Amino acid sequence: MQDEHNTETHPTEPPPEKETMPSLEELLKAAELQAAEHHDAWLRAKAETENMRRRAAEDVDKARKFAVENFAGELLAVKDSLEAALAAESPSVDNLKDGVELTLKQLTAAFGKFNLHDINPVGEKFDPHQHQAIQVVESDQPANTVVTVLQKGYRLNERTLRPALVMVAKGKDA
Repeated sequence: MQDEHNTETHPTEPPPEKETMPSLEELLKAAELQAAEHHDAWLRAKAETENMRRRAAEDVDKARKFAVENFAGELLAVKDSLEAALAAESPSVDNLKDGVELTLKQLTAAFGKFNLHDINPVGEKFDPHQHQAIQVVESDQPANTVVTVLQKGYRLNERTLRPALVMVAKGKDA
C-alpha cells in the first residue's frame, strides 16, 4: 500500500500546460490600444481645461462689467431726487435746502451701504496714505497735525479712493 501513496506522477494525469508568451504583434496591438485610450483621455482633459479657462474668463469679464450695478441702482434714487428738485415750478430757498439735505442723506446712505466713507481728518495726525498736504501753516497745534480740510477724501473699504486735501500745522518750534 505504500506504493499507492507514492508521490510519483500517475501516467493518467496530463502533463502541466506551458505558459505561452503573447506574440510581439499582440503586445504591439495592446500597447497601441492603451496609447489611443490615453491620448483620448488627454484630449478630453485638455478640452475640459480650455472650457473651464474660457468660463472663468467670461465670469471675470461679467464681474468687471457689472461690479457697480448695485451701486448704480442706489444712485438712481439720488438722481431722481435731483431731477425732481429741478422740475419744481417755483421752489423756495427753504424747500430747495430741505431737498438738497434729503438728497445728501440718500447719497450718504448709498455710500455707507457700499463701504464708501469720507475722510475728514481735522485735528488728526497727517497720514500720507490718506491725506494730501497742500500747504504747511503756522498753528498752535502740534507739528504734522491737520489744521484745515480743503476737500474731504474718500475710502472704499480699506483703500483710499481719494486723499483728503489738507493744510498741516508747521509746529511752534519750526
